[in-house]
Amino acid sequence: MDIQENIKAELVKVLNGLGIEAKAEEIQLSPSDNRDHGDYASNIAFRKAKGAHMAPLALAEKIAATFSLDGVDHLEAVKPGFLNFFLKADTLGAIVSQITSNPEHYGELTVGKGKKVDIEYVSANPTGTLHLGHARGAAIGDSLARIYKKGGYEVTREYYVNDAGNQMDHLAESVEARYLELFGIKKDIPEDGYHGEEIIEVAKALKEKVGDAYTKDPDSHLPEFKKFGGAFLLDAIKKDLHEFRVDQDVYTSEKAIRDRGDVEKVLEKLKPYCYEKDGALWLNTTKDGDDKNRVLIKSDGAYTYLLPDIAYHNDKFSRGFDLLIDLFGADHHGYVTRIKSSQKDLGHNPDALNVLLIQMVRLFKDGEEFKMSKRTGNAISMKELIEEVGVDATRYFFVSRAASSHLDFDINLAKTMGSENPVYYAQYTHARLCGILAKGKEFYPLNYKGDLLVSDSEKDLLLLLKDYPNVIQDALSENEPYKVTNYVHTLAVAINEFYTKCYVLDKNNLPLTNERLGLVEACRIVLADALGLIGVSAPERMSSQDKEEA
Repeated sequence: MDIQENIKAELVKVLNGLGIEAKAEEIQLSPSDNRDHGDYASNIAFRKAKGAHMAPLALAEKIAATFSLDGVDHLEAVKPGFLNFFLKADTLGAIVSQITSNPEHYGELTVGKGKKVDIEYVSANPTGTLHLGHARGAAIGDSLARIYKKGGYEVTREYYVNDAGNQMDHLAESVEARYLELFGIKKDIPEDGYHGEEIIEVAKALKEKVGDAYTKDPDSHLPEFKKFGGAFLLDAIKKDLHEFRVDQDVYTSEKAIRDRGDVEKVLEKLKPYCYEKDGALWLNTTKDGDDKNRVLIKSDGAYTYLLPDIAYHNDKFSRGFDLLIDLFGADHHGYVTRIKSSQKDLGHNPDALNVLLIQMVRLFKDGEEFKMSKRTGNAISMKELIEEVGVDATRYFFVSRAASSHLDFDINLAKTMGSENPVYYAQYTHARLCGILAKGKEFYPLNYKGDLLVSDSEKDLLLLLKDYPNVIQDALSENEPYKVTNYVHTLAVAINEFYTKCYVLDKNNLPLTNERLGLVEACRIVLADALGLIGVSAPERMSSQDKEEA
């Protein structure tokens, strides 16, 4: 059992012995900000003082007088009622051995063991290129998938392909116009059509495949224009996502859901919750908190976009997932209640469906907002941003804030090769650790005991390393990968503080050198793993190191 769990268990035992009911999950144990205040601190005396009819400090003193645990050197009760725990050196240092003996699995949790989670993200219509909103959703969604896998879940990454409906008809008409244009035949792109440069690429590829075959009675070939255009653009999206280190496991087609009759089956089940009004069919969602009821079938008999989406979510639940997570744009706020209401009507647990709303991204360059691509005159695409600043910086910055927060992306900062750039700082820190280990090979084998690691900067690192599983648990419970990004930066700062204050390779003190090298290896393992959870690489060497070491 972990030392933190042991401390909580002993506190429960002490409190129960004082006639105060307590549970381990009630007890908060936080790393101390000040080494003079111990290694961990708890405010449990404050939380239980009122029920015990005691002042917080008096209760804290009673707890301290009774508390006894192997691994804790001593416990102090301090004003106005905090408990400060001072660990024995070998207790805290043992984390080094724990990490290095099982490097690939440190931080893994069992909370998701036996559970299946489906995470749907991006799901952009196959009608154009991915924009910045899609890119942020991709970075957050993929990071969540990695974190859930670390948490023990069986994870399915999913992309819902909206390949049915009006937008695909408009795509077909747009491809048709661009295709005919290649043969000198004038046909206007419809008002609701697509004008992006990528539609020209679709048309060129189609011409290469079929020649002029579709120039005769082109309208009769609209199904072919639609099929080819959708497949071409979806393939381009997949390639861009792969470059972004995002690969979905499942691509679910809206057209396939419609074709196999899932929509009609769901509609039949929803009938008890529906009513007719003004020639349309409505679903009662206000009963579950929606601001108004929603139309499923319009007066002209056409389905609204909501009905196939209801069938799609029913399909996901029917595949046996314990948890569904959807990542939508912030403009889908009103959508959440209605889709949860529909799934409740179908017999599913609405609380098993979690929807994250991804706020907008603004790009800044040279102090000014940067909106338009010089190449196309349109909004900057995900691919262009990656080409500008790289995958690592793009992914790190997109996950650096909560999904619900707007993000201002500073292109100049993302390209800076200096400590002010957080992703560069973290990667350089990892490369520095690799460099120390390479130089320290003459001192091997390493000693992972950790009982000589007693300086403040060493203890700060040990506590951070020990806290890594808690960070993952926190990110999981709140569906927020930015907590891992915050941890990466905090760990990198602590590593560099240690590097500044502690001389690692000391031939005159081999026992300490061996233990410090063990600490360096543990830090390298955890930093690389944390970067991996947000899809950022952990290089062993940075190009700027060559200049620094010359």
